[in-house]
Amino acid sequence: MEEHVPRTPWRRRGTTDSPRPAGRRWAGRLRRGGTLARQLVRAGRRSADVGRAATATRAEVIYTGSEVAASPSVRPRRMPVPPVVHPPVAAPGRGAAVPLLPGEQSAGRRMRFALVNACTLASLGLGMTAIFLAMHGDVRIAAGCLVACVAFDGLDGALARRLGVASPFGAQMDSLADMCSFGLAAPVVVYASLAHSVPTPAAAVACALVAGCAAIRLARFNVSPKDGTFFCGVPTTMVAAVLAVTVLIGLPMPGIVVLSGVAVLAFAMVSGFPYAKLARIVKLPPWIWLLLVVGMLLDARLTFVAVVLAYLASGPVLWVRTRRP
Repeated sequence: MEEHVPRTPWRRRGTTDSPRPAGRRWAGRLRRGGTLARQLVRAGRRSADVGRAATATRAEVIYTGSEVAASPSVRPRRMPVPPVVHPPVAAPGRGAAVPLLPGEQSAGRRMRFALVNACTLASLGLGMTAIFLAMHGDVRIAAGCLVACVAFDGLDGALARRLGVASPFGAQMDSLADMCSFGLAAPVVVYASLAHSVPTPAAAVACALVAGCAAIRLARFNVSPKDGTFFCGVPTTMVAAVLAVTVLIGLPMPGIVVLSGVAVLAFAMVSGFPYAKLARIVKLPPWIWLLLVVGMLLDARLTFVAVVLAYLASGPVLWVRTRRP
């Protein structure tokens, strides 16, 4: 009897006595293989979508500073990146003005600030006047203007501290005024006083040396830490005062000696020797002041020269004492 083979091999027969057809096994393998292949394809597509979404998110963050929302089906896990905030750039020529007087801007405080700067301007004006007078041959009157410059220079600093209106602007303005009055006017007055006693080129070199050393001294003072007891080098105010008094009293010395003294004072300004400030000089023993008064009564010119030489020599002496072990 001929065996009956069903037309649809992928269907299970109703009876259990016949074996499972071969076609059923291969169809199952293909079906399973197709399912696995489809899963791999789906997984690959999902990975590609995730990569594209992450790439788009990174690009959006880089160029716009904010994240884009991923598709509903693919949401990559990443921390939000805060937007980059750039500080506003001021337009050219529209910078914020720095106040000349820091702190409270009251009317009374501004008037005190104006008074202090008026003293500085007075010192500057007297220095210019000394130059004009020296050009016209009035050397002693010009020297008197330099002495007044020294007085106003000390007055503006004392007033600024006493009235509580000290400021960086005032310090810079005082430095510029000192350069004009003591770094330029004083050498011009000395040059005019030595015009007929020494060779003109030598007088010009010595006076130019004073101006250059004064500029170096003032610039170094502006950027150096301040010491309340000693100066580093002789201050320009004191050098100008010595030069002015020398011209004013008319020391009976040869011109070449005066010229050498001018050069020594110029180098003393830029030296590294410590020189005592006025507050320390005032605290000298009383017998020294008594000796000074007696010397001024006997011979003022000689006493002046002795005081100047003693002060110049005090710097190296103090320097050697500090270098001792």
